[in-house]
Amino acid sequence: MRRPEWAPDGIDIERPSVARMYDYYLGGSHNFAADRAAAQAMVAAIPEAPLMAQANRAFLRRAVQFLAGQGIRQFLDIGSGIPTVGNVHEIAQRLVPDARVVYVDVDPVAVAHSRELLDSDESTVVVQEDLRHPERILGHPEVRRLIDFDQPVAVLVVAVLHFVSDDDRPAELLRTLRDALAPGSALVLSQASDDGRPDAERAEAEAVYRRTDNPLWIRSRRELAAFFDGFTLVEPGVVWVPQWRPESPDSAEDAERSGFIGGLGWLGG
Repeated sequence: MRRPEWAPDGIDIERPSVARMYDYYLGGSHNFAADRAAAQAMVAAIPEAPLMAQANRAFLRRAVQFLAGQGIRQFLDIGSGIPTVGNVHEIAQRLVPDARVVYVDVDPVAVAHSRELLDSDESTVVVQEDLRHPERILGHPEVRRLIDFDQPVAVLVVAVLHFVSDDDRPAELLRTLRDALAPGSALVLSQASDDGRPDAERAEAEAVYRRTDNPLWIRSRRELAAFFDGFTLVEPGVVWVPQWRPESPDSAEDAERSGFIGGLGWLGG
């Protein structure tokens, strides 16, 4: 397989990446044949897969708009993925020109293209790191340079937790992030869920992602709500993502087809 010029050295282009599969679902071009094959297998198993990714992306946009409207000026986007139209900094800075954004991703392609995109943006930065090491994220010099943890910060962990197993203790990872935040900060979470969906569909999805370095760990609404420990959920709580403050009633119809649940919580004083 020929390596594209934009592919960073040292990455395995024959093994699917969840970030690059997500890019494919969203209609992006920064993915390899192995990513497309795995994503197409997912679509064969669950035809709504691209719509799921789009619904989750729309949830992220609405959450950032809400947070900016509430006065949040700092955003830490963990598991940010490959840049596409409507990134967090674009949404936030349209409403709050002085907003500062740090993107964090473990995938080198996502990081390389984010850096290219952000080359001239002094208020936005990207670092290569893993949610499973929150202390390294919090202590990273670029994170510390841009984010003032004495002021409110919005932590975005969107479409990531289903790649974190219970063995990795996601509740503890999120508590580490929470304990670094000032009162008035916020946490946004979303992840894949099979609530009310056929067992066979879950099995097929899990089989596809076992081909990647990040197998799926699907959770219920109750399990995701528990990750907001210490935060106060805003209405409507943890719901299918199209139901979270929809822009119109029609956009929340058949919300369970999105396959993603999500919510937003505030950290009190």
